[in-house]
Amino acid sequence: MNTLFFILSKLVWGALNPGTWLVIGLALVILGLWRGWLRLARGAALVTLCFVVLVSVVPIGQILLRPLETRYPVGPDMPAPTGIIVLGGGEHIARSAFWKRPELNNAAERFTATMALARQYPDARVIFTGGSGALGDLGNTVSGATVARAFFAEQGLDPDRLTLEGASRNTAENATRSFDLIQPEPSQRWVLITSAFHMPRAMNSFTRAGWTGITPWPVDFRSAAIRFRLTWSFVEHLPVLNTALREYLGLLAYRVTGR
Repeated sequence: MNTLFFILSKLVWGALNPGTWLVIGLALVILGLWRGWLRLARGAALVTLCFVVLVSVVPIGQILLRPLETRYPVGPDMPAPTGIIVLGGGEHIARSAFWKRPELNNAAERFTATMALARQYPDARVIFTGGSGALGDLGNTVSGATVARAFFAEQGLDPDRLTLEGASRNTAENATRSFDLIQPEPSQRWVLITSAFHMPRAMNSFTRAGWTGITPWPVDFRSAAIRFRLTWSFVEHLPVLNTALREYLGLLAYRVTGR
């Protein structure tokens, strides 16, 4: 069932991705011109143009992400934790496998914040949880945990402090598999590190999995001061919109399926 959910989630997102909408719009324009269906071609061209202009001028993604990123405070006060849990997603598995060294992506703050807290709390364990969240990586021998092991070794983290969970493919599995691996006690305190926009879904999943005493530590913020000005920023705005829509879709899917 978990594998089916994983595959379906990737296929559904592929269909709802705004980039897919853009390709479909352009395909309808070409089809309409080719078959002489001018009304279809004009309609598809107008809708596609409006979509591009709207995304380019209005920071829709940032507007959608702001409520998620402000759900939990930045750098909250907390007692010394038992351990630091970092969710996978900050590693670039394909580049790491190719270059045979740890390569990070635009969520690298998950790793850097973990190391900062590990130095601040030298007695805390570090738990990395993440395999691969890409459909094309099914069966891949390199996982997020492989990259994490190399990264933390480079940073000088004592390997005895590090626990790796490398089989999970999504947030729900991060929570359940790490819980089964660690078997945390109710009296223990844990810090959970992930991207700020992703923290609400992560906290819900970890609570449902049985984790208690968790302090959320959001990093990797994608929104900033929202300014409405006539500038052309399609390439900058589209990835943020993708992130926002994917996260809201994930929240909805997890709520419906009890994850």
